[in-house]
Amino acid sequence: MRASSNYIAIVAILVVIMQGIIASPSLAQTAPARPVARPPAAAPAAAPRYRAPRTADGKPNLSGIWQAINTAEWDIQAHDAKAGPLVVMGAEGGIPAGLGVVEGGPLPYRPEALAKKKENEANWLALDPVVKCFLPGLPRATYMPFPFQIVQSPRYVSFAYEFAFASRVVNIGMKSKAPVDSWMGWASGSWDGDTLVVDVTGMVEDTWFDRAGDYHSDALHLTERYTPTSANTLLYEVTVDDPKVYTRPWKMSMPLYRRMEKNLQLLEFNCVPYVEELMYGHLRKVRTPGEIEEEDKAPIHPGGN
Repeated sequence: MRASSNYIAIVAILVVIMQGIIASPSLAQTAPARPVARPPAAAPAAAPRYRAPRTADGKPNLSGIWQAINTAEWDIQAHDAKAGPLVVMGAEGGIPAGLGVVEGGPLPYRPEALAKKKENEANWLALDPVVKCFLPGLPRATYMPFPFQIVQSPRYVSFAYEFAFASRVVNIGMKSKAPVDSWMGWASGSWDGDTLVVDVTGMVEDTWFDRAGDYHSDALHLTERYTPTSANTLLYEVTVDDPKVYTRPWKMSMPLYRRMEKNLQLLEFNCVPYVEELMYGHLRKVRTPGEIEEEDKAPIHPGGN
């Protein structure tokens, strides 16, 4: 009877020891872990797309005074800072560095067109039409260091630029072609969701894209896109197609910022008087000292006779 009791006690002790071994952490680490099924992680919620205020006809309201803040006016491509062409202006005449606004690398110039671009750049002050106060054309008017204003109606979207009183009207849904080429082109518009799409043709070949001499021919065709991205920003994109100068179409893009100053309005930059001496000074009659003396001695008759 005593042996039987001892046997039972020994078995109980062995059971306790085996349970402790199985529960040991070091032994548990050697046992293969069984995969635990977990529910798939939820995808992060997409940020809500900005919805611009609407006009009476339900279109995004783009009205306001806008301005680009970049160095595209100096050079639409990436460029280093460098001295300007006028030594007397010192640092004030220097050209700021810029990352560029052209997408997809260098402009795809045809070889003969690239040679002309380099000639333009080397003779910027003499050849750039804007230096002589001619209208800047598009898309250059958009990113010059001057603001511009958009005023919108169901049938028309007007653009007024501070530089040289430049302006244009985008006709929504217009199908007609340009009757004649002009400095600011012939613009027809349409809406692609919240984006104003502007098709521009009929531009004279005299305008440049920047001060670096990038240019186009009379075959230029632009597709502009204006998309509101916040209450105070627009995304401006423009595709340039000119088979006479470039081997393929190419694109620029940049943000435009709403000017927020109190009582802001477009001011006058009538540059015509600023260039009269530059353009016509050589036509002035040069008077000799003798002629000046004779004119000063001439009597003044009443009534101007």
